Amino acid sequence: MLDYLQFLLRFPTLKTLRNGFWFQPKGLKGYAPAKNDFLFERRLQSFIFDILMQHSRGKSALVFCSTRKGAQAAAQHLSQIAVSLGPSSPFIKSKLQQEKLKEASLSCSDKQMQSCILTGVGYHNGGLCMKDRNLVEGLFLKGDIQILCTTNTLAHGINLPAHTVVIKSTQYFNKEKGLYLEYERSMVLQMCGRAGRPPFDDTGTVIIMTRKETVHLYENLLNGCEMVESQLLSCAIEHLNAEIVQLTVSDISLAIEWLKCSYLYVRIKKNPENYGVKRGIPCERLEKHMRDICVQKINELAEYGMIWTDEDAFLLKPLEPGKLMTKFYLKFGTMKDIVTAPGSCSLEDALHVVCRSEEIAWIQLRRNEKKLLNDINSDKEGRLRFHVIGENSKRKKRIQTREEKIFVLANDCLTGDPSIRDLSLNQDMNSICSNGCRIARCMKECFFYKKSYKGAVNSTLLAKSLRQRLWDDSPYLLKQLPGIGMVTAKALHSAGINSFRTLAEADPRKIEILTGRKYPFGNHIKESLLSLPPTLEMQIEEAECKVQGKSKITVKLTRLPRQISSSKQHFADMTVGSEEDNMILFHEKIRAEEFPSPYVVTVLVACPLHGKVTVKADLIFDEYVGLDVHEKHVVSRDIYSIRNATLVNEEAPTSYSGPKEMYIVEDGNKMSSYAAANDVTHDLNNSNKPLHSSVPSFELLDEETEDIYLQEPGEAEPKVKTEEMIFDHIRKKSKNFPTLVTSKEAMDCSYEPLILRSPIRTTKMSQSHFKADAYDYDFYGDDVILVDPTPPEAASSSSFFFDEQCYHTSKYRSFDNIVNSKPFSKPQGSVIKVSPLESDLSSRRPPTPSTHKEVGFLGFKSVFSFL
Repeated sequence: MLDYLQFLLRFPTLKTLRNGFWFQPKGLKGYAPAKNDFLFERRLQSFIFDILMQHSRGKSALVFCSTRKGAQAAAQHLSQIAVSLGPSSPFIKSKLQQEKLKEASLSCSDKQMQSCILTGVGYHNGGLCMKDRNLVEGLFLKGDIQILCTTNTLAHGINLPAHTVVIKSTQYFNKEKGLYLEYERSMVLQMCGRAGRPPFDDTGTVIIMTRKETVHLYENLLNGCEMVESQLLSCAIEHLNAEIVQLTVSDISLAIEWLKCSYLYVRIKKNPENYGVKRGIPCERLEKHMRDICVQKINELAEYGMIWTDEDAFLLKPLEPGKLMTKFYLKFGTMKDIVTAPGSCSLEDALHVVCRSEEIAWIQLRRNEKKLLNDINSDKEGRLRFHVIGENSKRKKRIQTREEKIFVLANDCLTGDPSIRDLSLNQDMNSICSNGCRIARCMKECFFYKKSYKGAVNSTLLAKSLRQRLWDDSPYLLKQLPGIGMVTAKALHSAGINSFRTLAEADPRKIEILTGRKYPFGNHIKESLLSLPPTLEMQIEEAECKVQGKSKITVKLTRLPRQISSSKQHFADMTVGSEEDNMILFHEKIRAEEFPSPYVVTVLVACPLHGKVTVKADLIFDEYVGLDVHEKHVVSRDIYSIRNATLVNEEAPTSYSGPKEMYIVEDGNKMSSYAAANDVTHDLNNSNKPLHSSVPSFELLDEETEDIYLQEPGEAEPKVKTEEMIFDHIRKKSKNFPTLVTSKEAMDCSYEPLILRSPIRTTKMSQSHFKADAYDYDFYGDDVILVDPTPPEAASSSSFFFDEQCYHTSKYRSFDNIVNSKPFSKPQGSVIKVSPLESDLSSRRPPTPSTHKEVGFLGFKSVFSFL
């Protein structure tokens, strides 16, 4: 095969075999250049008529021009010459032909085309409507039109053969580079291939009009001496990434060897100037240049996360973005925009990424299109969802770039009823939707890989909208059903039937009346609803969670039963995410007809203190627009919900606020530590300042209680005291304190701080000090135990909570140290029972006496909210 290709490209004789035909190239004569390329192309127009008279032999001829306007101007120039010749026009051969042309001109909507058709000349470009294009093509195939001026687009796809082909100028204007460039060799060969195509003709003639400086290029092309150059360098990064994804290339050395095995390496050594390398450089430098190219491409892939390399940049492994780039056949520039897109990408931002993609960069902004695009973007009727915005945050009055044109066309198409009727713009619109759907699908999977909730959902919606050419809020959703076009959808929309639900509820006879269709059209429309996926319902609920700082969210998906199920499989993306941190909590691809119903998904959501988290669940179908399900649930968390969610009794399912008893254990063998603590810390007994402005501080047990702490050495059993003897001293002082809160909690006897004495003490023990405010705890003592022996039935909404374990500490200074300490299994010494603090620091009513008549220790009830 390679030998045959070399034979075709380098055949030394004048006669060259191509496509089974023998071509005899003639001598080419170039034209003198003008002041610039634009004037040169216009001057060639005056030579076309003479060339046709010399070479066409009265047969059909195609004149290829570089622009639409140039094709129209060439046809008008030839028509004017034919009119000046009168009855002797070479393009009209009979009266029958002239009558056919007159009849055809009446059905043409283009006035300039009408005048050209009457003289046997026509033009063909993408700016014509479909009716005029079909008319011109039919007249040319029948031979009624002898000369057809067209652009290079006619060289592809449409079979309009001719005896003579004239290529007027071999240059075209490149807007991106701002200069005239030569046609690609493949394009020139395509134009030449239109001449003498069987079975319409057995011979053909091609006339190439070019400058004298470029005559040798086309002589080599016709003689078969044109060298085929490699095109790998412009797209080497995409092919290299594909090799890495397929694991063909696993390190840098294999990548360099792969590049050396390509045709690029062969041609860069033979013709280095064509690839930006100076001619005559040593072979070693050329090898280094190839290595530099390979390393540069690999570094670019690694920079944007397409591949992974080790520290030495030797090993190569594919990453998910690189796999997606190969899977969806995207160019590297497009994939860079997708990877660098923000995770909170909105629907409009995702559409802008599509409009900037290199896959549709060939779309050009033409001068005659600007007025129509400006009118669409002004959107006086409010049809468009998004608009091109200028620097002043207002709609732009003038469309100036290719990206802005694509953005306007995409928005106009997605309304469901595009206002554009121009054939060329419709072709652009088709390319935008087909390529944009593929790009949006890649964007969706990339956002799912990065766990970006907003970007994933918006790109999923955009991919489906571009596929169906409808926004999800379009009034013409019924166009998705077979048998319903734009006219029928508008008729149903005017009657209020604009969704699948309203269509299912409508009577078939009413549908026929509204649409003006006959029986059984309504029945067929109702049957088409069976092809839709089943109806699904989604519910979000917040369940009880034992994990501290977390909320348990359950999402239940239910499939509603229906009588007849569709045999077609419908897929959907089920996504659960949090709106605040833009994280995907759950994602799964499901089949709407086969998943076990109800399908329950449970996720844990972290909620900040005094904040909220919005959990959203979305079910987005791959194909149909208007059937998606979206739900959300707001999770809020404050200090009360933390307490209720954290402390749950294992035996009883109800939650409670936490333990109501705190014991401070004092070991009799560590009496000296109290003395040291009393010397350093603040003594509450000697302080005259209140701990809080609203609650006074006082000494609960005065000097007369010192005998309580003193025991005789021989005393082994505690004395039995009655309730009246214990609380006489406290009642006297409590009568003088104001009561700030009269709640039931203040009367709860469970809030009883008890002081226990040790039966083995022989010396006087100094009182342990306890100090606390609303948000901070300081404990002064030797041993502290937190105990919750029994869960309370009704927890106070303002009390702080403690863990359900015993902790042993040594002179702890804060509440955090106590919570984080190790469990203490067996407390020693006397115990002081202290009630938990109230966050509102409200004082309590004087409590009622306890029901216990005899106790083995001295005790008292609390008369205020904290000590």
